[in-house]
Amino acid sequence: MALRLPAIMKTTAARLSALYLILFTLCAVLLVFYMTSLSARMLTGQTMETINEEVQGLGSAYQRGGLPLLVRTIERRSRQPGANLYLIADANGRILSGNVQSLQPGVLNTDGWTEIPFSYQRFGEGADRRNTNSADPEPAQMDVEARHNAIAVVLRLPNQMIVMVGRDLGEPERFRAVVRRALMVALGMMGLGAALIWYFVGRTALRHIDNVSEASRRIMGGDLSGRLPVTGAGDEFDRLSENLNTMLARIANLNEGLKQVSDNIAHDLKTPLTRLRNRAEAALSGQQKPAEYRAALEGTIAESDQLIRTFNAILMISRLEAGYSAEAVSKVDLAAAVRDVVELYEPVAEEAGVGLETAAAGSFIVDGNRELVAQALSNIVDNAMKYSVDSTEKPMVRVTLERVAGEIRLSVIDNGQGIPDDGDRKRVTERFVRLEKSRSQPGSGLGLSLAKAIMKFHHGRLELSSANPGLSVIMTFPEREAGK
Repeated sequence: MALRLPAIMKTTAARLSALYLILFTLCAVLLVFYMTSLSARMLTGQTMETINEEVQGLGSAYQRGGLPLLVRTIERRSRQPGANLYLIADANGRILSGNVQSLQPGVLNTDGWTEIPFSYQRFGEGADRRNTNSADPEPAQMDVEARHNAIAVVLRLPNQMIVMVGRDLGEPERFRAVVRRALMVALGMMGLGAALIWYFVGRTALRHIDNVSEASRRIMGGDLSGRLPVTGAGDEFDRLSENLNTMLARIANLNEGLKQVSDNIAHDLKTPLTRLRNRAEAALSGQQKPAEYRAALEGTIAESDQLIRTFNAILMISRLEAGYSAEAVSKVDLAAAVRDVVELYEPVAEEAGVGLETAAAGSFIVDGNRELVAQALSNIVDNAMKYSVDSTEKPMVRVTLERVAGEIRLSVIDNGQGIPDDGDRKRVTERFVRLEKSRSQPGSGLGLSLAKAIMKFHHGRLELSSANPGLSVIMTFPEREAGK
């Protein structure tokens, strides 16, 4: 897919990069002008300080030897390499001595510092115009190649003669040009680098978004097994993709669960509904006695109650697996819940000839819902009692509580036939799964599924293992932190 600039500019990353580039450019331009002007001011200040020192030296010479010594001093200094500008002129502005051949008109008409830099020619650089003064009517004839700019201080002696001491601005101007050129080159290189980085960042961001969009289209097309791409860079796109992939996996699991529920309802609820219809049809056929009608109605009510319990269990499992429950969460003492459930099932166990024991001394506090925990434990104890009656020994069910590695384990162990196959132990916690082929035992195959959903709601685990003989069902709860 071609990545064009208009498409890149639609991405947030590219827009932020462009904004940063614009702000960076403005700051860099301001920095260039600030640095160049600051450099020029510093050099101009140094130049003026140097001129003041020269003026003080010439003033001392004038005080010691008068005009002759002043002229000799100016002549000597003007011939030195890299000399300042020196000029002596008469009252009319005619140049008498110094190293300046011509001046911009009007310079010698002022006293003190020149307000703005002026142009001049050094002696010997152009045509011989030594007598050029501030009133020169043809200043435009000054050689363009020989022009220089300078600042100076103009002084008038008591005899109205004019002394000018100045300094060429070529060095500050060259320095300022060098600084400006260096900063502009640096700015250009940084701008080019920023533009390239911006472009490639925009391309990378757009490529990520295109990949995510393509994967999203496949998922919306019905392929729930598809996942958003993860490059492994660990950036924000990867984190977003990982979170969305987790959400998609959760949705896929919920859809699969919904499909299983629908299939299971279609298969496992067909039998009780058929029994209901047959019972009603038998009651309506022929002449029945009132007692027979009553028995048919009672059987119908019993079947209906079982169907209602089944649907309630299905709804509870779905709500808990979806992570939503209106059940209140509080402190739960598992030992008290175990004692209550065991006390409830003791008459049933005694009638069935099953021994029911418990070992739950002490306090075992968890965060949860007491009713849900009791429901899960009741389902497991009920299953253990039903399937332990086939034991070759005396049927026995034992409920224990213990702490192991910061967790609380609630175990229900029977000595029945158990589930020898690991695959069957994993499968038996699914909805409507019953390993008993004859279906002679009552039940809907939802007890362990509901217990598993309840343990998930409590951030715990439901594990099945062989008890040799029998089956061990372990409910593992995270222990409540102290002080909470």
